[in-house]
Amino acid sequence: MQGLQRKIVYVVSFELIAIVLASTLLRWLSESPVTTAGITAAASSTIAMAWNYVYNILFEAWERRQERKGRSVLRRVVHAIGFEVGLVTMLVPLFAWVLGVSLLAALALNAVMIVFFLVYGFLFNLAFDRVFGLPLSAQGR
Repeated sequence: MQGLQRKIVYVVSFELIAIVLASTLLRWLSESPVTTAGITAAASSTIAMAWNYVYNILFEAWERRQERKGRSVLRRVVHAIGFEVGLVTMLVPLFAWVLGVSLLAALALNAVMIVFFLVYGFLFNLAFDRVFGLPLSAQGR
């Protein structure tokens, strides 16, 4: 599977599985009702997708103005950290409000979710590529 179809299947399957898993994790960690944890996970997913879109537009606009072109390890690290800082800034108040926890507890929940998504993202990508094959860009043809 390649092209737009691959991207759509990837995003939809990634987010649906993530919402189920994150809901379960949030339910367990916050002792919130299943519906509250599910709403929080779905809202977080929506915010993360929207933020990813906006953040990459902003980052690429900044990147175009840089004298040094390319994506070094440092630039990639800055990109990743900037994305996470922005996302956490949006999600901490949401978690506090919806889950009825303190800002500190919401920050701790976000820290757990970041670790979860690092592991989940790695494993999901590994499984996705095994099921659907590598994209053409990674096939070396």
